[in-house]
Amino acid sequence: MELSEWRSVADTGLHTRMGIEMLEVGPELTRGRMPVEGNTQPYGLLHGGASCVLAESLASLAAVAAAGQGGAAFGIEINATHHEAARTGWVHGEARALRIGGTLGTWEVIITDDGGRRTCTARVTCAIRRAKG
Repeated sequence: MELSEWRSVADTGLHTRMGIEMLEVGPELTRGRMPVEGNTQPYGLLHGGASCVLAESLASLAAVAAAGQGGAAFGIEINATHHEAARTGWVHGEARALRIGGTLGTWEVIITDDGGRRTCTARVTCAIRRAKG
């Protein structure tokens, strides 16, 4: 699918509320970004759960790309380590495939702030259901 088609898939529900923008979608690499503003905890820092939403969103779309036309995918496990606080601007995520198998795939997601500092490292495993036929 073209990036505009991926954007229409991703621009629903939670992605829209969080302000997530998809920049590139593919099974091996998916990139996107999310604003810090509106996604903070009471102290004005990016909420750790928001980082997890971005990480799982990127990995899940990469898994859907791996599943192919007519296939489906969904996250089944996420682990995230928060390294640095983001207070303003955007956070940028890259999901890179560690392994894509027949029914499971795992992606490492690195999230950085506008200055390039790593704010979060996540590992997301997704179930992959390929189209029959």
